[in-house]
Amino acid sequence: MGVKAGEDGLPESDRFAPAPHPRDTFQLFGHEHAESEFLEAYRAGRMPQAWIIGGPPGIGKATLAWRMARFVAAHPDSTALAVQQAKNLAVDPRHPAARKISALAYGDLALLRREWVEKNKKFATRITVDDVRRALHKFEQAAGEGGWRMALIDSADDLNVSSANALLKLIEEPPPRSLFLLVAHQPGRLLPTIRSRCRMLMLQRLEPPALSAAVRAAADAADLPAPGDALGRACARADGSAHEALRLLAAGDGVVEGLMEQLLGKLPQINWRSAYRIADAVTGREGEVEFDAFLRSCFDWLAAALRRNPGLGPRALAPYAEAWEFLERETRDLEIYNLDKRAFAIIVFSRLADTERAARAALA
Repeated sequence: MGVKAGEDGLPESDRFAPAPHPRDTFQLFGHEHAESEFLEAYRAGRMPQAWIIGGPPGIGKATLAWRMARFVAAHPDSTALAVQQAKNLAVDPRHPAARKISALAYGDLALLRREWVEKNKKFATRITVDDVRRALHKFEQAAGEGGWRMALIDSADDLNVSSANALLKLIEEPPPRSLFLLVAHQPGRLLPTIRSRCRMLMLQRLEPPALSAAVRAAADAADLPAPGDALGRACARADGSAHEALRLLAAGDGVVEGLMEQLLGKLPQINWRSAYRIADAVTGREGEVEFDAFLRSCFDWLAAALRRNPGLGPRALAPYAEAWEFLERETRDLEIYNLDKRAFAIIVFSRLADTERAARAALA
């Protein structure tokens, strides 16, 4: 999905069209257990100062993180009757704290995400140490709103070593009434020292009823047409991800998904005619949606291979893991250096074919 602009007109790396931004999403679907775990810890007065909200992309992790921050901002006293009687973390959108957070005007909440670089007209590839120091400067000051000082990191996967260590230093010795909410798509790749100091909330892919409800709510909020049959097809192909289902709805019957399914299913043989059709489709500004579909299909194929063969030894699984790292690295370089997407796609197909050959050879 493409990235949408915020209220100031600048694109936001943590918002994906056509879904509303998570800070403006007031409904949560399918993660009641995780929500209850946070609520119980808060009202019992035993809340950890740092939480990792982990799980696959597009399932509601950021929505939950903003919901947690909003609830604490609206109810800074965990012993208050409203907190003790709360059934979930819902806050009225008209509440002053909710309105400030939606406007990014809540003074005691720092947001860490990849920032838009106006000079290059693209997002930074990482959250830098300077980003962390600027955003977390408020933890050195008294809480202006009279409650908790909070930081929301979306996503912690985008921290580099220096910025992760800067964040760790503050998590290790936080001021009183501090709260850190780290959204992570791959929590296992965060610094072990960060993981050890956070409570882990692992969210699962959305089950069909929750997925359908989440996608319907987001589509309605975005004025995206979602007739029942189209919504059902999108949800069936989305593997529990609301973002992916919305992308499929917005794209309609894109050419890439069908061709990718056929091509990847026949690896290590490559139908080069189909490969070049896909490479042509993902090229240029008008091909951004199709490029997203191309990347998603590649990562899904690798993830499916790893899930399908859990009993294989390291030698047989290593080619898939190495291909995953290759794809992540090359995608990041593509963004940094504005490389040719058509050539990139062809290189990726060759690499995936080599991956499948290597995995099969390891089993022989």
